[in-house]
Amino acid sequence: MSAVYIVKELYIYPVKSLAGVSCQSAYAEEMGFENDRRWMLVDAENKMLTQREYPLMSQFYPQISKGKISITFKDQKHDFLIEEHLGQSIAVKVWEDDSDVVEVNKSTSIWFSEHLGFECKLVKIIRNGDRKHESSKLKETFNVSLADGYPYLMIGTESLDYLNEKLEEKITILRFRPNIVISSQKAHEEDDFVTFKIGEVRFRNIKPCGRCIMVNNDPQKGIVKKEPLKTLSKYRNVNNSVLFGTNIVSLNSGLISVGDAIVF
Repeated sequence: MSAVYIVKELYIYPVKSLAGVSCQSAYAEEMGFENDRRWMLVDAENKMLTQREYPLMSQFYPQISKGKISITFKDQKHDFLIEEHLGQSIAVKVWEDDSDVVEVNKSTSIWFSEHLGFECKLVKIIRNGDRKHESSKLKETFNVSLADGYPYLMIGTESLDYLNEKLEEKITILRFRPNIVISSQKAHEEDDFVTFKIGEVRFRNIKPCGRCIMVNNDPQKGIVKKEPLKTLSKYRNVNNSVLFGTNIVSLNSGLISVGDAIVF
């Protein structure tokens, strides 16, 4: 490929289904960017919580600084140490994948319970390998954090621009919760990337990402609408899956930054 592709934006999502954090640089690891979806909220029966059922979760905003994660919800703020957790192992599922996690602390679980209006707790995945995801397409197993399926999601700018041309109400890339946003030449060409390098890290494309109702949740307002899934389904429906962005894995660890070129 002769075109020049550049990293335009980087995001991590420390707590699964809460708002993301924009980064200038991020450290790639096998199970995802450092501190990306290492935490997750579960209910009293240890079932995972997401924006699909609780759109309000999009209104909790994390920030990371000096070894702490601070969560802001409306005018309330709570923080906890990145390294802290209680010792007891808890068995949970991320979709069909068994995952081993630990609770962060009781006060953090109470804080989330009070603001969501029901009993829940914040848990953390600690070790690489505590959650494995099998690719039905490749018949391979990947070590993943608490993300839905794969460690990284990449989207090209032209894919969003092409969609916005069809929408009455324009949306931002935040609807799709990417990790890596790249400048692109054609809509959805990222689906066809095979292997490539960004900064210090080599990546491999696994498959385009099938999207769910969660992309209809307006992250600025926490309100579920009919778009963009309605429009996407008209031109990106493949085998009953609406595709947008592509799932990738890293082949080594290292730093990548906004402004890095994609090298094939």
